[in-house]
Amino acid sequence: MMMTTKLRLGVIGAGNIGNVHLRVFDRLKHDVELKAVTDAFSELAQKRAEEYGIEKVYDTAEELLADEQLDAIVIAVPNKYHAPLTIQALNAGKHVMLEKPMAMNVHDAKEILLMQRKTGKVVMIPHQMRWESIALQVKEQINRGELGSIYHTKAGWFRRKGIPGWGTWFTQKEESGGGPLIDIGVHLLDLSLYLMGNPKPVSVFGSTYAEFGPKKKGIGTWGKPNWNGVYNVEDLASAFIKMEDGSTLTLDVSWAVHMDTDSQPFVHLLGSEGGASIRGNKGKFLSEKFNQTVDVDIEPADEEEGDRLRMSQHFVECIREGKEPISNALTGYTNNLILSAIYESSQTGREVKLNWDIEKG
Repeated sequence: MMMTTKLRLGVIGAGNIGNVHLRVFDRLKHDVELKAVTDAFSELAQKRAEEYGIEKVYDTAEELLADEQLDAIVIAVPNKYHAPLTIQALNAGKHVMLEKPMAMNVHDAKEILLMQRKTGKVVMIPHQMRWESIALQVKEQINRGELGSIYHTKAGWFRRKGIPGWGTWFTQKEESGGGPLIDIGVHLLDLSLYLMGNPKPVSVFGSTYAEFGPKKKGIGTWGKPNWNGVYNVEDLASAFIKMEDGSTLTLDVSWAVHMDTDSQPFVHLLGSEGGASIRGNKGKFLSEKFNQTVDVDIEPADEEEGDRLRMSQHFVECIREGKEPISNALTGYTNNLILSAIYESSQTGREVKLNWDIEKG
């Protein structure tokens, strides 16, 4: 049934990323009403309520989820709490925008996917890179067949010195599930699979390394360090992923590394008829015509809405019209399946065959 009134939204987590969501949804006042917010730090939740004119501040996530007036929830908390809060929200009849990664591990991701299928509610993972101007232009050309068959993709993000919140939940595997692989690598993995046409991954070989964090080197500017805390995650990961259709994907990401890098995320798509490269906010099409190489620069669109606004509008549209998000629970599960396999492969030193038993669930 199509909604005709404003979407009543609650936000769990008022920190940095939660504030990003609040700021974006506040621009969609014609379609969205920010109704409630909560955070582990009550003063921060109260501050956000005052900034955005939110009428209800709850002491706990459970109290917010019990609010029958809310239609949808944004979950922007540490990875450890993604699965339990999402499952509670779905059980409470709420649609969910769930920050990446969907879960800490594939087991938790499977629980979310099964609950989403059971309830039929919208679950969307906000991978904003899909909505960036360059990526949208590349996807349009792919859909037109300009690249032909994409047989290999090389993606990565080498941050030179960017370990976030040393000693906080970011660097504790029990809280986050991992380091740069699950933090920023999931964005490149998600974008690559999307641009490739969502091929089914079947096997993974990967390795992870921790050469900076344990020495308290490579510290970035995101988050406030806790020097009495713990660092037990990787700071670099590398993986080779095979798809059922024969295509492949290589993924390399770091929080810190000794190399000449511009610290920009990149995706290189190798197609039978042409290629495309994305690096940061720049792009290029590459082909061969009349025995000559042809390169065409892709310029970002001159626009006001931007990636996150488009993404948030898509979330509202999916709820209103009963549509499936392009970054739905299944894509989130697929990402987690691959991420968990990379960590397993690094531990065992062997290739991991992916288990798709969820399709039987």
